[in-house]
Amino acid sequence: MGIQGLTGFIDQCGTLLKDGHFRNSKVVIDGSNIYHFLYFNSSVDQQHGGDYEDNVCKFFKALRDCGIEPYVIIDGGSDHNDKKFETLRKRAESKIDTANKLSRGLCRDRIIPTLARQVFKQVMSSLRVPFAQAIFEADQEIASLAQRWNCPVLSNDNDFYIFDIQAGFLPMSHFQWQNSSVQNDIPCKRYTTTSFCRHFNINSQLLPVFAAIAGNDYVNLNKMGFSFRWKDNSPMGPNRKPRFVFFNKLLKWLASFQEKQDALENVPLIRHGENDMDTALQALFQGIETYQIQPECLERFFNDGEAPDPGLLPVHLSVLPDWTLLPLTKGTLPPYMIYILQRRPVIQGVQVEDHSLPSGNITSRHIRQVFYGMLLGEGSEVEEYDREDTNLTSSMVTAILPSAAQQLQLAMLNQAPHSVRLEVFLETVGVSQSTLNGVPPHLRLAMAVTYYWQRRAHPRPDLPLLQALLLGLVYAEFCRQRKSQREGPVLERMRGLIQRHALSPDLGVAHVFSQWNRCMRDGLDLNQLLCLPLPEPQCAWLYKGTLLHQLVGQLRRGVTPDSLLMEDPSSVQLYRAMLEAILNS
Repeated sequence: MGIQGLTGFIDQCGTLLKDGHFRNSKVVIDGSNIYHFLYFNSSVDQQHGGDYEDNVCKFFKALRDCGIEPYVIIDGGSDHNDKKFETLRKRAESKIDTANKLSRGLCRDRIIPTLARQVFKQVMSSLRVPFAQAIFEADQEIASLAQRWNCPVLSNDNDFYIFDIQAGFLPMSHFQWQNSSVQNDIPCKRYTTTSFCRHFNINSQLLPVFAAIAGNDYVNLNKMGFSFRWKDNSPMGPNRKPRFVFFNKLLKWLASFQEKQDALENVPLIRHGENDMDTALQALFQGIETYQIQPECLERFFNDGEAPDPGLLPVHLSVLPDWTLLPLTKGTLPPYMIYILQRRPVIQGVQVEDHSLPSGNITSRHIRQVFYGMLLGEGSEVEEYDREDTNLTSSMVTAILPSAAQQLQLAMLNQAPHSVRLEVFLETVGVSQSTLNGVPPHLRLAMAVTYYWQRRAHPRPDLPLLQALLLGLVYAEFCRQRKSQREGPVLERMRGLIQRHALSPDLGVAHVFSQWNRCMRDGLDLNQLLCLPLPEPQCAWLYKGTLLHQLVGQLRRGVTPDSLLMEDPSSVQLYRAMLEAILNS
């Protein structure tokens, strides 16, 4: 993420990060970066999935205990020119390799769970943490708001070493939120571009030039067939080791310029490939633009709850109907709908599963086809990138529309009758309204998705897998009721299973549950696009990977669901109602 090697370079300089204690201040948080950081730096079981929300709750509690007001911005769409697509494609290939090794117990690397983003948003909502979903890449919005409010940015993305933010940047890796002091402050390190520019004797407006030449997510001169020749006559590409030597040479060269244009006109490039110098300069200009702080930001949304002004949005976002702008910003519409409307390729998520079997994303493809149809119309095609064995491949997926949706128009979808929107969802997943009648409203979406998964998953889920998922939904109901202080032996028994030492996951079980997670994710997206005809469930409670894997093991050894739920007749009744609804359908 960002500029390869820059974080280590800043750290080894020693004097650029100033020790401090943070409290009683606003802070703008890079939400997409932080929810990854909190997951990857927690002790949750990353092979089985789920079990994530506690760390998020503790993080925001630590901030509030220190008088810190967090304002979180999450990535929405990306750049409309797909300058970053090659970076995203490479990341997806790396994730496939990591997931494959994790599935075979060959590494302890990390894969973010399918529903982690939704869990993060729902936890923030429950804690009343103000957050917004940017309609395009969030970095500029984050920097703009921090500059407007004169407060720092909290992230672990080293692109924020480049943005000229007056109040500075707090790297998350140095933000000791778990060690808040008796003075109710958080030990941290703060960086400012002023200290960087003073240290290297360069003009602050040249920092984006430094980043673009060094190579970021948007521009890589080395891959374009260019290297550099410095005054000492030593050629060096920006992605060859040692990076620190390259950074020092580049900064020493930049110190001889005062203006950005002068530096760009004198870049000491050596051409090796087919691209000419004009192409290189154009790429550099595009890379530099990503660090320009924009005058418009999300301040109006945070202060007044207002959507972005449609008249001020870039032309490429004119594909969005006006009604979508506020729910997109609130995070109640999936941001990748922007990619679809712009007819750009979509990279599917990667999970721990059996890589000798087809990707789990195939199971939920039918739901996505309806999602695409609602956006583009029946018969349109969307390019999807997904795993095939251990390779990333692309295919064209045709959009479809269920009969209930034939007369609906995207521009007026929010005004369609609830009954019609509900019928579209239920027809997509193949469930009748009567099937869900005996299920609590907040579990109906999960039940509908489970019914769809039970029919379409491959290999077909056996009874213990279905029973485990339904017991997981019963646990979710206990968690919901826990807010009213309802405790009891069943909840204690379930918690005991979660806290047991996790065994290596059964790969077949992991693969089938991976498919359920994909179905749930795509079901949530379609439900949001249809303006929530079914209530959204709390995703953190729905899927506890460690619990479900333990339950499958117990059920296959002959333990009965009733014995796990004994002493609580209402939970037995709920479990039986859900099981009968699915089996009878």
